[in-house]
Amino acid sequence: MDRRDFLKTTGLLAGSLAVAGCANSLNKPAGKASADRPNILFCISDDQSWLHTSINGCKAVKTPNFDRIAKEGVLFTHAFCAAPSCTPSRSAILTGQEIWRLEEGGLLRGALPGKFKVYTDLLEAAGYHVGYTHKGWDPGNYEAGGWDHNPAGRKKYSDRQITPPASGIKTTDYARNFEDFLKDCPEGLPFCFWYGGKEPHRVYEEGSGLRAGKRREDAKVPAFLPDTPEIRSDILDYCLEIEWFDEHLGRMIRLLEEKGKLDNTLIVVTSDNGMPFPRAKTNLYDYGTRMPLAIRWAAKVKGGRVVDDLVTLTDMAPTFLDAAGLEVPYEMTGRSLLGILLSGKSGRADPTRDRIFTAIERHTWCRPNGVGYPSRAIRTYRWLYIRNYAPDRRPAGDPDFYSAHQTIYGDIDNGATKTYMIEHKSDPRVALLFELCFGKRPAEELYDVTKDPDQVNNLAADPSFAKVKRKLSVQLEQYQRDTKDPRVEGKSPWDHYPYYYGDFWKRGTQLTGRSS
Repeated sequence: MDRRDFLKTTGLLAGSLAVAGCANSLNKPAGKASADRPNILFCISDDQSWLHTSINGCKAVKTPNFDRIAKEGVLFTHAFCAAPSCTPSRSAILTGQEIWRLEEGGLLRGALPGKFKVYTDLLEAAGYHVGYTHKGWDPGNYEAGGWDHNPAGRKKYSDRQITPPASGIKTTDYARNFEDFLKDCPEGLPFCFWYGGKEPHRVYEEGSGLRAGKRREDAKVPAFLPDTPEIRSDILDYCLEIEWFDEHLGRMIRLLEEKGKLDNTLIVVTSDNGMPFPRAKTNLYDYGTRMPLAIRWAAKVKGGRVVDDLVTLTDMAPTFLDAAGLEVPYEMTGRSLLGILLSGKSGRADPTRDRIFTAIERHTWCRPNGVGYPSRAIRTYRWLYIRNYAPDRRPAGDPDFYSAHQTIYGDIDNGATKTYMIEHKSDPRVALLFELCFGKRPAEELYDVTKDPDQVNNLAADPSFAKVKRKLSVQLEQYQRDTKDPRVEGKSPWDHYPYYYGDFWKRGTQLTGRSS
C-alpha cells in the first residue's frame, strides 16, 4: 500500500480541512489519565541537518545524549521535516499535516488558524500536563489565529537562566525550566513537554568553535559551499551550538532518571529544519529537509535499532496520540510511527514508507510584494524531484531588496559563510557555487541522491532520465491533489497572508497595521 492508498483508506480524501470546534476551546477532563500512558518529551533543536550528530559520523560535534537516545532506542536515518523553515515546520509537527493544508500556518511569521487541531491540546484535553520552554510554535502571531496560548503548550517555562559558552547562544536554562515544569505536574498525571532550544540558529560568535578546541580539519564542507578556512570555522561555530542543545538534553534525561520516570517517557529528539547555510535551510535539498531523529521509550520499545524507512515529522502528532491511546484525527496526513517502534524491526521496517513530500512557500519578506519561492518535492530512497513554481524568482531572495531583517538575499541567514560567498562571488573558485546557492533555478530539478548526496548535479534536462522524472512528477502531483494543495490548481493564497514582524505586519507592499 502506498501513501496515497493509505490516505484513501483512512478516509482523508473524503473529508475537508474544516474541523469541529476551535483548538482553544478544548475542555479538560476531571479525571486522571490512565497510568500506562507514556510521558512525552519532545526535543527540537533549531536549524540542524541530519548529519551533525556524532552517532551519524560527524567528527566536528559531540552529541553523547542524542547518541544515547539513539542507542537505547531507535535511530531513524531517513527522517524529513515538512518544510525547511521554522514556523511551517512546527505547524506541521503540531497538526500532523502538510503545510499547504494549514493556510497562514504554512508560512514563517504567519498565524496558525485555531481551527486546526494540535496534539498538545488534544493531550491536555485527555488529562496530560502540558508545557514548553523557549521556542515553541514560532516565529509568528498565534493571537491572530485565535489562540490564547502558544500552540506548543498553554504554559511556558522560561524563567531560569544560565551563562552559555558563547555570545550567540541563548541564556535560557532549558533543563532547569523542565525541572520546574515537572514540579508543577500533579501526582499521577502523565506529562507532555516541548523542549524548544534556540540552538544552533544564528547568530554565532565567530571563532567560538575554534576557541572551544574544535579543529578545522574535522568540519565536513558540503559540495555546494567553498572549502575555505572561514567556512570551516563557521561550521565549527554551528557545531558548538548543537553541543549546547545536547548538553541540556542530557540534563533532562538525568532528571528523569532521578525521578524514576525515564523508562516510561517517550523521548523524541529532532530538529525543525536544516543548517542555516546557503542552499540548506529554506531549500528542499537534504541539507534543508533531512533531520536527525532518535526515539526512546524503554518501557515498550526495543532499543539498539536503526530504521531506514522514509518518515516525516508530520508523523509526530499521530505517534504521540497513538501512544497515549487517543484517536488520531482523520485530517492528519502524518502516520503514526508506533507500529515501527513496537515491531522490533531494523532496516526497512515498513515497505509502504518509500517516499516523503516536502514544501516551501514564503520564508522571509525578501522580494517585492512579499512573494515567496514556492516549491514542492518528492524524495524516495534514490531520487529527489523538485518542482519550482516561480523559476523567474531567486530562491535566496533578491540581491537588491532589503528584507525585513535588513539584509539582501534575505532567505539566507546572515553569517560568515554568506558574507564570504557574496564578497568572493567573482572568484572563479566560488562563482559556480555562488550561482548554485544564490542564483535562479529551473522549473524542475532531479537528483540521484545515491550518486550525488549533496544534490549539486541537476539531471532534469537529461533525456536519459525523462522517464524517472515523469514518474516522480506524476506521484508528486497525485499526492498534492489527494491532500488538496492549492498549488496544483494554480492557486497561491500564501501571497496574500500577512507577515508578522515586530510591532507591525505587512500585507502586499504596505505596512498596514499592528500585530496585536
